[in-house]
Amino acid sequence: MTLKFLVVDDSLTMRRIVANSLKNLGYENFVEAVDGSDALNKLAADSTINFIITDWNMPGLSGLDLLKAIRSNEKLKKLPVLMVTTRGVKEDIVDAMTAGVNNYVIKPFTPQVLKEKINQILETYNR
Repeated sequence: MTLKFLVVDDSLTMRRIVANSLKNLGYENFVEAVDGSDALNKLAADSTINFIITDWNMPGLSGLDLLKAIRSNEKLKKLPVLMVTTRGVKEDIVDAMTAGVNNYVIKPFTPQVLKEKINQILETYNR
């Protein structure tokens, strides 16, 4: 399966870090969104996106709100979602898991951690 990532973060720097990490892991196919609303628009316009990496803290529609919108949408609800965020307290992780996130990375992270989390999600989806 060819992966096409949607990288969602209001920080251009963070989007670049994630994009460069993906490139270093051999993933060349991705699009970017600046917040949850932008992400939903990109998902509506591009049915080839099949993996989402999103921040939590964004103006407007947050990553958690984006996740809830994806999980409540019949066409999108099975998309894998990896949350990459500074929110590391147990309650936030539980909230994200309850909302249906597939995995969770706390910033700062290494490309190796990103790879491990992506692979864990893909192993679940390829069973």
